[in-house]
Amino acid sequence: MSLNPAPHRIAIAGSSGRMGRMLIEAVLAADDCQLTGALDRDGSPALGQDAGAFLGKTTGVTIGAELRAGLKDARFLIDFTRPEGTLAHLQVCRELGVKAVIGTTGFSEAEKAEIARIAQDIAIVMAPNMSVGVNVVLKLLETAAKALAQGYDIEIIEAHHRHKVDAPSGTALKMGEVVAQALGRDLTQCAVYGREGVTGERDPSTIGFATVRGGDIVGDHTVLFAGTGERIEITHKSGSRATYAQGSLRAVRFLATQPRGLFGMDDVLGMR
Repeated sequence: MSLNPAPHRIAIAGSSGRMGRMLIEAVLAADDCQLTGALDRDGSPALGQDAGAFLGKTTGVTIGAELRAGLKDARFLIDFTRPEGTLAHLQVCRELGVKAVIGTTGFSEAEKAEIARIAQDIAIVMAPNMSVGVNVVLKLLETAAKALAQGYDIEIIEAHHRHKVDAPSGTALKMGEVVAQALGRDLTQCAVYGREGVTGERDPSTIGFATVRGGDIVGDHTVLFAGTGERIEITHKSGSRATYAQGSLRAVRFLATQPRGLFGMDDVLGMR
């Protein structure tokens, strides 16, 4: 009898996209994971192909658009798609008892509330950035913001590839939320998302955001604390989407022990 535990059976949404392919590669390389489903949108040219074809591998898993068929053998779905697609996927996950790791960004407050309701029935890890390093940075920002609460202006600068559709990035917004909470502020009231023309002197209670889009930048984020005579910059730069994929697998392993509930990467990493 084998002493090895059963592998984590995982389906990937958006499997022909850049992140989807990175997730498939990570699952195939992990000894404790098994790819059981690969999903893509209707009309995708990848439909009907083997999920490992881009790697020159035959997995026996065919990319399909029918959600229930793609999830029938899975215990987990990893989803880095669009808000409307993710919400539709989660409804079916709830029906089938499939747990979910959500890296999708751009949700409205109402959509986040709906995800929280779904998490009453299934276990979900949702984070704007699955990178272990980024989530360590979030803890550093909490400490820095408390120590630099007086006399420092705070600006958040982020840069991503030309294909990213939401701005500021979900990670930048999360950084802003962490800083604002540490300062006892409400980000919705103090955030400034653009400056143009004669804006007047900077309000010291605000948190500014600047967005760059271009080329193939995977993701750069800097939080600047600008004081008198000094600047403190806390920066994270992603050179590969592999870090998001590895963080997602850590989230899967965490969810294996959770019956239901909504969790973040701070829970996964034991930093709550």
